[in-house]
Amino acid sequence: MKEFLVELTTVVPGGTDPAEVDRRRAAEAVRAKELAAQGHLFRLWRPIGELRSIGVWLADDETELRDEVLGSLPLWPWMTAVVTHLQSHPNDPDPVL
Repeated sequence: MKEFLVELTTVVPGGTDPAEVDRRRAAEAVRAKELAAQGHLFRLWRPIGELRSIGVWLADDETELRDEVLGSLPLWPWMTAVVTHLQSHPNDPDPVL
């Protein structure tokens, strides 16, 4: 699988029922664990105080990443994604993949 750096920003539409937001956030946590177990979610960070996440995701290609992996996230309809395809650097001190 190929590595992608993905920046996800979530914007909840105005007027959304808070219970729906809570339901989707809970489902998001469950789905993230499933994607990690499947080898798609490698690492994930959240900048302090922001509704944004930055992660390393794996997929066969960007289409699979967007359509099948990220697209399966319950919050996906409220997200924007910046995707950067990565490759190994020859000076990487700890190539884990």
